[in-house]
Amino acid sequence: MPFLNRRIVPAEQASRRELLLQELGMGTGLGTRHGEALPTVRKETGAGSWLSLFETCANPGCRSGWMHLWRSRSVPVFEGGWTCSFECTGERLLSAVRRERDGHRTARENHRHRVPLGLVMLEQGWITQAQLRQALSAQKAAGTGRLGHWLVRHRAVTEAMVTRALGLQWSCPVLPLETHDAAGLTAVMPQLFVDAFGALPLRVASGPLLYLGFEQSLDPVLALAVERMTGLRVESGVVQGSLFRPTHARMLNAKFPSVELVEAISEQAAAHVLARAVERARPVASRLVRVHDCLWLRMWLRCQDGSLPEVGSMQDLVCSIAV
Repeated sequence: MPFLNRRIVPAEQASRRELLLQELGMGTGLGTRHGEALPTVRKETGAGSWLSLFETCANPGCRSGWMHLWRSRSVPVFEGGWTCSFECTGERLLSAVRRERDGHRTARENHRHRVPLGLVMLEQGWITQAQLRQALSAQKAAGTGRLGHWLVRHRAVTEAMVTRALGLQWSCPVLPLETHDAAGLTAVMPQLFVDAFGALPLRVASGPLLYLGFEQSLDPVLALAVERMTGLRVESGVVQGSLFRPTHARMLNAKFPSVELVEAISEQAAAHVLARAVERARPVASRLVRVHDCLWLRMWLRCQDGSLPEVGSMQDLVCSIAV
């Protein structure tokens, strides 16, 4: 039977699958942002129960050929592609781990030399040189505390003025904090990141747009990771400290999605652990992104509606590699 021996190239496989989906009146369920597929999972139609028979394994090195047609599985799905076996899932995860790690090794963090806060306020005419020297002397004598704290303590400026100066320093907006739904925002990122990186998801607006607040300095690496993971456009800004701190504490006490923390000794070991988690959870969508020295895997367990998933409908795994 010649068609069983023929190997279809990936581009031809993709085009045939898209044609079939169009004939069935079904979308792929995946949008795109910056060239990446986003995990926006649509619910299956009646044809979805048998459509998996025509799915092509997303692993370019898959060696099962036509045999996967007889495998009774339509999940797991990782980064927009279905895999036919644990081996193929592992190879795709290893490729993703290397992609994220290579990006970390070759790309420099977006670091800019910023004008010191005291000079920003001095240039704005908010403080005098004498007030700046007094605050710097007090900071040096105490050995602790930020300059803004000592300027406020010596009544040189108000806390609101310090926050405005931080916005000028980081070229970002000062974000208001009137009402905050902590329980409704826990699906944005794991609790570990909220705590370790001092981030505070504020609200989701139309666009869809996520406002992400920080007290002192922004974290562009975290903001980019959240954009890639959620598909939301992230607008980062500073929040006045006296408003930020109690709200951040309440956020940490909210109920977050379950998260598993693992440490691996190599990229291969990390890929094995991540693949095992994907195979165990059997998600309808999943994605891997880097956050500083961590790898963040999110798995959506069922189809979602809305900008953010429900807390109980997904699982997070955060992996660090020792070398």
